[in-house]
Amino acid sequence: MPTASAAPASLDVYAWPEVQASLDQQGWAMLPGLLDRDTCDEVSAWYDTGAWFRSRVVMARHGFGQGEYQYFAYPLPPLVATLRETLFPRLTPVARAWNARLGIDTAYPETLADYTAACHAAGQLRPTPLLLRYREGDFNALHQDLYGTLVFPLQVAVLLSEPGRDFTGGEFVLTEQRPRMQSRAEVVPLRQGDAVVFAVHHRPVTGTRGAYRVNLRHGVSRIRSGLRHTLGIIFHDAT
Repeated sequence: MPTASAAPASLDVYAWPEVQASLDQQGWAMLPGLLDRDTCDEVSAWYDTGAWFRSRVVMARHGFGQGEYQYFAYPLPPLVATLRETLFPRLTPVARAWNARLGIDTAYPETLADYTAACHAAGQLRPTPLLLRYREGDFNALHQDLYGTLVFPLQVAVLLSEPGRDFTGGEFVLTEQRPRMQSRAEVVPLRQGDAVVFAVHHRPVTGTRGAYRVNLRHGVSRIRSGLRHTLGIIFHDAT
């Protein structure tokens, strides 16, 4: 049984007003060095243990791309639980501000425990944090992680492998679709241990008539060589 005892970097080291500004401006923000190299390597090694997981998904069987991932089971590994619990209150101010700008009447509690209780009351009982694995030729098609009626509008991905050393290709890609405009694509320049916070499905943009909604999707470009692992932190549970 893996220990899962490593701790993430203190979230106090990040300039959260700048994180919020980046999310408002482009729909994503980076948290450099959230996990150190040893922790990244430990978490990547979990994939083959089977100890922490509830299910495994082979992407090609569902038209999601190529590669595979495993969803963690409750109780989550302490590291994953800590990341989820400590990031949630840092991101709820952004979630509330976005909903207010879009006129969405959805409130978010102060703690993840209360939000999880709301998910479970709505029939969303299965945890959604996941560990993804990509080999040469694999990719993740553009998508949105929507698992039920309740959707927290932000999520986090942590790159566990080092580009250029462990793999080549495999860039994290976001696309944004504004009304009556062509889609815009952006590549997020992650290194091992870096995290990206990004919009799950939409974000507000200010127009001439006030805020309007733009849709975002995310994915991973084709792996040209090597092995790539990613830890995904999603805050709403699944039906």
